[in-house]
Amino acid sequence: MTYPDLQIELKDDIAVVRLMRASKRNALSDGLILALRDVFEKLPSSVRAAVIDGDGPHFCAGLDLSELQERDAAQGMHHSRMWHAALDHIQHGPVPVIAALHGAVVGGGLELASACHIRVADSSTFYALPEGSRGIFVGGGGSVRIPKLIGVARMTDMMLTGRVYAADEGERAGFAQYLVPEGTAFDKAMELARRVAQNAPLTNYALMHALPRIAEQPADHGFFTESLICAIAQAAPEAKTRLRDFLEGRAAKVSKE
Repeated sequence: MTYPDLQIELKDDIAVVRLMRASKRNALSDGLILALRDVFEKLPSSVRAAVIDGDGPHFCAGLDLSELQERDAAQGMHHSRMWHAALDHIQHGPVPVIAALHGAVVGGGLELASACHIRVADSSTFYALPEGSRGIFVGGGGSVRIPKLIGVARMTDMMLTGRVYAADEGERAGFAQYLVPEGTAFDKAMELARRVAQNAPLTNYALMHALPRIAEQPADHGFFTESLICAIAQAAPEAKTRLRDFLEGRAAKVSKE
């Protein structure tokens, strides 16, 4: 798979997907969004986890406004739905995805990051949603995914006032689960991806596909869905082997290290 603005590299069972528009702060063109959709739709079966990174000093500064066209309401809706479909292939694709954030994580870049399952930010990272000041609204799934990370009130404030979150306050607010020194986000993301890739694939799949749905179900529905997923996961041959290894002393115990 080759794309002009996207680099794909396989490192053992980890797919590294890197935005390659550094001269435009990795702004998202339609071509780049469609390339992301294509990549995550066609990942090789050998891949167990993926890392999304951005070339240069910024992860992604959002929508490429030079491509912004005058659209009627129907065209605008279909364009937004195209983004939804592409980012859904990341969030609900075959493997867990970890974002290595640095520099600008702005607008559509934050929408892309919010579609990933784990976000690692370095100290150069900053977050913003400037759509409000530009007379537009988020269209890449941000109004659904971002409030689940930081809450509706924080997102509303960002869009009304143009507030920018620095890396440290962004980590406290929930944009990222990890905060690391500048220049080390990719290394940390790869470390986590290797750890995630060691999990039973069915457990990873349940965490990606079942857990978000369970969290939004009424409690009695959620408990029932949980029992089904629990039964399916523990019935897998790999789960039985792992549990037997633990019980017979061949697997490491949990420690604080």
